[in-house]
Parts: sequence; C-alpha cells; structure tokens
Amino acid sequence: MIDTSRYSMKDLIDIMARLRGENGCPWDKAQTPETLKPFLLEEAYEVINAIDCGNPDELSEELGDLLLQIVFLSRIAEEKGDFSFNEVVNGICEKMIRRHPHIFGEKQLKTAAEVLKNWEEIKKEEKEVESYAETMDKIPETFPALMRAYKVQEKAARVGFDWENVEGALEKVYEELKELREVYKGNDSGRIMEEIGDLLFAVVNVARFLGVNPELALREATNKFIRRFRYVEEAASKIDKKLHEMTLEDMDRLWNEGKIKEKKL
Repeated sequence: MIDTSRYSMKDLIDIMARLRGENGCPWDKAQTPETLKPFLLEEAYEVINAIDCGNPDELSEELGDLLLQIVFLSRIAEEKGDFSFNEVVNGICEKMIRRHPHIFGEKQLKTAAEVLKNWEEIKKEEKEVESYAETMDKIPETFPALMRAYKVQEKAARVGFDWENVEGALEKVYEELKELREVYKGNDSGRIMEEIGDLLFAVVNVARFLGVNPELALREATNKFIRRFRYVEEAASKIDKKLHEMTLEDMDRLWNEGKIKEKKL
C-alpha cells in the first residue's frame, strides 16, 4: 500500500525550487507569470470538471495540479524578492480570521446573509474603498462575463438595489427582449449588441434570484446541446443520411426524438 503521507507541502516547495534552480528543468526555468496564466485557468476548470464528475481520485489529482500552479507562481515571486509561498499562506490565514469575527472574535452573526454583508463591509475597509461602485470596478474584467455580471448584481443587492422578487426580474427580461426585437432588423450593430447585452444581464438577474449560477447553467445547456446534436448525427448515419443532405424539419424530428429518449433515462 502506498504511503500517502510520504510527501508534505514543504516537499512540493522544495521540488519547485529545484526545478527553477541553476541545474533545473529548462522548461520550468523559462516560465513567467504571463506564460502560466493559461495553465492556471485550465487547471481551475479541470477541478470544476472533476467535481461535476463526482470522482474523488480525479478531484484529488486536479487539486494537486492547481496547487502546483500556486506554488509555481509563488516561487517566481520569491525569486524576484516580492513574496514567498509562506507569505501567501500567512496572508490568507490572517484574512480568514479577520473576516470571520463571529468565529474568531466577539461579533454576533446568525445567518449566511449577515455573514456575507459583514464580509463585504470588512473587505471595503481593507481595500480602502469608499463606494460600492468602486467594489464593482474591482471585479476583474478577466472573469467570464456571466460570472462578473452575477457578482456585480450581488453587490448591488446587498445594499438594497434590487427587485423585490423574481417576477420583477422576469418582467425585465421580457422588456429587454422587446427592445431587442425593435432593433434587430436594423443596421445599427452597436445598438443590437447593446440590447443583447442588456438581455443577457437581465437573464443573469433571474438566475441569481433563483439561486442558479448562470455560468454553470450555460455550461450545462451547452453540454446538453452537444449531447442531443450527437444523437441527431448518429441517428442520421443509421439511415445513411448526411446532415447537410437533410432538411431542418428532418433534423428537428430527430432532435425531439433524442430529447424524449434522454428524458426517459
């Protein structure tokens, strides 16, 4: 049986130091924070995929890959004299203690909503941000657009700038759809883009009210489309048909057939 306690965090830090050292790996030594950005993003998405798959072994492996990227970036920073991995750990520990005064202090917070509101207030003080709009500005534009919209709306909602209920949010979707219908046949591409953006933003609001992460919902919808499209293609091949040879009505019939079969599973 493999001794899973053989290696420690210190071993990983030492391995990275050796890989980046004078006689280390040419590839590892050539990396910079800029070149590592795609790997960091890729590993984060692979962690999410492992969670969705429900495979503990895969999740453990992917978390290790993500941790490696954090150690890698910390090592590069340490070489430049910016900070070390230990400082990263100290920083997050201090932040978690500071932002949980109801656990590590005397403050009384009973609900998750109270905790989130207090977290936001502490964060504002830490960042020396004077307005809520500034906190929205600080949400990175590198975030996926749906995720960024969701976070902006959350911050607005925490100060009461929100619909009273999901019905109001749904009415806004219908309103934005109507405005899109009024301009989509025109030649003003800027206005069309604006109205599509407003419609998407309104849909994110509905998702937030219903407790649905829009980024994950769209990902699942895309996967579902691929799954059903694959059924159409495979069903067409069974009757010796190529998709480009079929009418939209024929493909739609196979689509609905696959949809019915999927729901029976």
